[in-house]
This record gives sequence, C-alpha cells and structure tokens, in this order.
Amino acid sequence: MAEAADPDVLAAMREHGFAVLPGVLQTAQIDRALTALDAAAQASDRRGIPTRLETLDPGGCNIRVYDLIEHDPVFAELASHPWVIAHVDELLDHDLMISNFSANTALPGSRSMNAHCDQSTVMPEPWLEQYTMNAIWCLHDVDEANGATRYLPGSHRITGWAQVPDDPKAGMASFRASAGSVILMDGRLWHTSGENRTASRRRSLLFAFYSRSFLRLQNNWFQALSASTQAALSPQLRHWLGLSGGNMKYGTYLASAPDD
Repeated sequence: MAEAADPDVLAAMREHGFAVLPGVLQTAQIDRALTALDAAAQASDRRGIPTRLETLDPGGCNIRVYDLIEHDPVFAELASHPWVIAHVDELLDHDLMISNFSANTALPGSRSMNAHCDQSTVMPEPWLEQYTMNAIWCLHDVDEANGATRYLPGSHRITGWAQVPDDPKAGMASFRASAGSVILMDGRLWHTSGENRTASRRRSLLFAFYSRSFLRLQNNWFQALSASTQAALSPQLRHWLGLSGGNMKYGTYLASAPDD
C-alpha cells in the first residue's frame, strides 16, 4: 500500500512554505549516503567537473556535486523514498517529475550565495501556484552556526519580481533539523545557503528538486545518466526522470496502444 501524506505536514507547507520530516534516515543509512557523496565528489574532480564554483559560492568552501543518481544507487533510493514522495506527490497534484538532484557541502568558512527562489529558474512569473519543491536531505545536524539553508518567511506568497525585497536576505531565518531529517520546501520560497561559522562542523545537504510535468526539467537526464545507470532504474523512477515518455505523457498512448 502506498504511503499517505501527513495532513499536518501538508498544512504546514501551505501555510509556511516548508515543513520538516524528522528521522527519515537512520544512522547507518546516513553513513552510507555520506560515503557515497564523498566518492561522488572525488569522481567529479577526477573527471574535471568542478565541485567548487566561486561565482556560485564565494569563499571556495562549498563542495557541489551534480547528477547524484549517476554516482550511486543510494541516491536513486532517496529520490524515490516512499515517505518523501507521498508528500511531494500530494503537493504537486499527483504530477511530479524529478527535475534535479544535487548536493552542497558547506565546510567551515563557507559563505552565503545569492538569494533566489527555485521556481523562478524553470518558469517565468507570475508564480501563482506551487509547481515545484525541494526535498532537502540533511546528512548532518543543520543549524544557523554550520550554514543551514536560510529562508525568507512568507516569501512563498511572492508572485513576481516586483514583490521581491531589495535585500531578500534581510529578515531571513535558518532552518534547523537533525541528521536524517528531510526539509520539504516550496519552490517559491526565497532562500540562500547559510554561512558555516564553526571551526570544524561540516554540513552536507542533498537537494532533490521536483516539478510538475509541464515544466522543462533543470537536468537533461538522458545525457546525465549513463546507459548502465538508466538500465538499473525502476520503471517508476524512469518515469519521474522523464526517460519513459514525453512532456505531460505526450506520445505514450502510441507505446501503450493495443495491437491491431
């Protein structure tokens, strides 16, 4: 039986633009994901794919890893985790696609990136409805000190650029969640990475970005995923990645039509 979304979580998402699912991963699962993430960062560096981008993350203390599903099966498991998907599916009107899946590790000394809302990266204004959202996987305890994602309260109600404050970072608050939690975040919520002001605490987050099927995905999974990785995916995950049908399922009626 499919998991059912928690009504209180759905209500918090609609009211506040975010909600926390605590204890989704246990210690062994967190360790497995961290090991896979470190290996993915090393593999990216070996392939010449930059993991530190000064133009995105000033200070050079953030490690970015892209195309996570290509690197280890654990990331495919997280992107399709039943308890998380139950809420994403409900919030995106049973029409979800996996637009992107990447990681951001903030090391001590990391600084804040530009404030933004993710829905603005895949569609023009007005942003009248929630068509996108993130599931932020916390692989460490996250708080203001170690660079937890910062958000502007109530900003998921902003519908266009003219309503964005001159300094969106002013008035932002930090998420707080324990390792193994998942922060669900409305794609319209304005946010930024926090500054890691600790001496030794690492902060690793995975960002699974979901969208409605009529929006172009941020990632081109046909190019990002090797043939062997694609072959190992479940039919459901292939569908959510857009590998098994056209936009809004266009064309799939041909593939499923009965034989003459």
